[in-house]
Amino acid sequence: MAQYRLSASVIGRSSGRSATAAAAYRAGERIYDRRTGQTHDYSRKGGVHHTEILCPDGAPAWMRNRSELWNGVEAAETRRNSQLAREIQLSLPHELTDQQRINLVRRFIEDQFVARGMVADLAVHEPSQHDMADDRNHHAHIMLTTRELLGEGFGKKARDWNDREVLATWREEWARYQNREFERLG
Repeated sequence: MAQYRLSASVIGRSSGRSATAAAAYRAGERIYDRRTGQTHDYSRKGGVHHTEILCPDGAPAWMRNRSELWNGVEAAETRRNSQLAREIQLSLPHELTDQQRINLVRRFIEDQFVARGMVADLAVHEPSQHDMADDRNHHAHIMLTTRELLGEGFGKKARDWNDREVLATWREEWARYQNREFERLG
């Protein structure tokens, strides 16, 4: 039986975090942070099954590049306590195939986040290969931008995306998306 999980958190400077480091870790990539001069190299990290960036129509092409996207977010935020990104973590049904899981989470992201104007950076992780790990722990990390898109860059913070009712809606919708997929597959 599938196990439900949708958790949300904020990646912010007030807790000493950076969007570039978070994106590099989740995607298992190497990203240079132009703001700090640090390179975050997680290219040897295992377990990253699939990554992609989903953007609203009309988003500039540079936002489809992970390094450019998160360096752009870092540059748009000038405060030392800035909220840089929102992260959503989802458990993915182990009963589905890899491609079915990717398609399911992609539809959810497109409908719930990208349709609202967010850029979404998706990383699907496989279960850990450690001896004691649960081999059903397929999950996704979704990093979301917090600002509206404006021309070739970012505009104002979209504060309504922080509303508790919006989070409650996402939780309900994730349950519906999974249930519909199980119904569709019999």
